[in-house]
Amino acid sequence: MRLYAAAPARGARQALGDLLLLAWIAGWAWAGREVWAATMELGAPGRATASAAGEMAGRFHDVEGRIGGIPGVGDDLAAPFSGAADAAESLAAAGRSQAETVADVALLAGIAVFLLPVLLVAVLYVPLRVRFVRRASAGRRLLDADPALLALRALTNQPLRALTRVSDDPVRDWREDDPAVVRRLADLELRSLGLRR
Repeated sequence: MRLYAAAPARGARQALGDLLLLAWIAGWAWAGREVWAATMELGAPGRATASAAGEMAGRFHDVEGRIGGIPGVGDDLAAPFSGAADAAESLAAAGRSQAETVADVALLAGIAVFLLPVLLVAVLYVPLRVRFVRRASAGRRLLDADPALLALRALTNQPLRALTRVSDDPVRDWREDDPAVVRRLADLELRSLGLRR
């Protein structure tokens, strides 16, 4: 499998493109993590409320248990503390719910910040690279083949202006098996595939 073109300039451009893609992915991964961390900070009040309200509910239940043990009037005196403990537990549940919602939003925001730009560039760049690798690998298998086959590919694939630079009538010269023209056509096709003989 051939990942990069044999021509130094084209191979360098491809390697630079791959490095830029990796840097793009790493940069957006960092940005996504930063967005996640910043959004998670919005859940701090909910977590603090849940913690404080949970502690308060525990103390109210503690007082309720102690007062409830007083004979005759314990149940009546403990009722307000039970209600306060229930209210504190509801407040703690609301704080936990808010913190969980912020965590979900933070995760989705971080993923979106990472994925959208990465997918946009990957959808445009990766198919080009895959196409090059496939074509270059197929062309590499033809390196040892008869140059006439590569010349025929050049006649069908290359633009007319490139063909007329090789010969005034490249088809006739190919049919007559002119070695110089066949070689130049084969080399033209190899160059377009990123290969050299």
